Amino acid sequence: MRLRILHALRSINPAEGGPVEGVRQLTKVNLAFGHQVDIVCLDAPDAPWLDRASTTVHALGPGRGVYGYTPRLVPWLQENARRYDCVIVNGIWQYHCYGVWRGLRKTGVPYFVFPHGMLDPWFKYRHPLKHLKKWLYWPWGGYPVLRDARAVFFTCEEERRLARESFWLYDCDEIVLNYGTEGVPDPAHDYRPAFFAQHERLRGLRLFLFLGRVHPKKGPDLLFEAVAGLQRSGIWNPATMRVVMAGPAEGGYADELRALAQREGVADSIYWTGMVLGDEKWGVFQAAEAFVLPSHQENFGIAVVEALSAGTPVLISKQVNIWPEIAADRAGLAGEDTVAGCRSTLERWLALPEDARQMMRGQAVRTFRHRYTANVSARALASRLYLMLRH
Repeated sequence: MRLRILHALRSINPAEGGPVEGVRQLTKVNLAFGHQVDIVCLDAPDAPWLDRASTTVHALGPGRGVYGYTPRLVPWLQENARRYDCVIVNGIWQYHCYGVWRGLRKTGVPYFVFPHGMLDPWFKYRHPLKHLKKWLYWPWGGYPVLRDARAVFFTCEEERRLARESFWLYDCDEIVLNYGTEGVPDPAHDYRPAFFAQHERLRGLRLFLFLGRVHPKKGPDLLFEAVAGLQRSGIWNPATMRVVMAGPAEGGYADELRALAQREGVADSIYWTGMVLGDEKWGVFQAAEAFVLPSHQENFGIAVVEALSAGTPVLISKQVNIWPEIAADRAGLAGEDTVAGCRSTLERWLALPEDARQMMRGQAVRTFRHRYTANVSARALASRLYLMLRH
């Protein structure tokens, strides 16, 4: 059965992170399988990243503010939704989600929801005021969207379990669905020269990679303080070791991190690259001896899985929802999302003999191929949609 799928997102700007990259790769694979896959988003029609999309994009913005309200979405769906077998909503809390619910109510077109970790109760405990704000929205703008969805797709069992803890008003048909990514384009190719051509100063150093949005949720401050503690104890050598901060790093929080590094005396151990793409991105994955993500909450972690595909072991917190599988496979190490937990994870890695680190690098690739490839994910999604749309 050839499926006609419409993905809905707030934005397809690659700087937005995991959900955008996940949809991009699912789209690419499903197009190759012969399905029709379009995207509707709330970007402005002249947004520069639209030209890089691999499929038809209906940009109905610009959406207003973070929420992204635009009066064009609901009428567009009412007029065009019947051209598709289903709509897949990626992410909640923004207008593209609520707008799909409103726009499809009288069309008979089913929709599915990928929360992408946005129902994790982390905000409930760490930021209760923000959680209260979400509670004000939830009964009319969140709960009915999930309740009326044909199904809500969770990318791992831990995400599904945690979603039930966020709001007592909760009702949806839950399905855990394999999720994945393309990974390194050519596993046999050495991409490191592309990275070192731009960052020659890092050649020959031991690199520990943090790649992604610089956001408090991802715990980069924990990493900086952990490195400071290791440096004071003589375990971290600032002459030979670097934390590579790869990703968008503008704004107030990035400035706070740079100030923290100065106060802790580790500024020379931190190297900021800005956003890396293409061969340069795969080069830094291959050049790093480990990928580090001490996140306070991470649903799946596309960058975690990309690191595995490049043979880079991952040092992650137990708030990254796929940590049990990674730890069980011995493709990485996991600890608590605290300074002590991050420091302990780094210490455990540094204490491993080289042959053990090499074995973990090989296992990282095997874990990726077995669990997290885009082909596995796309086939699982298409099969599930096919079965559910038949009934």
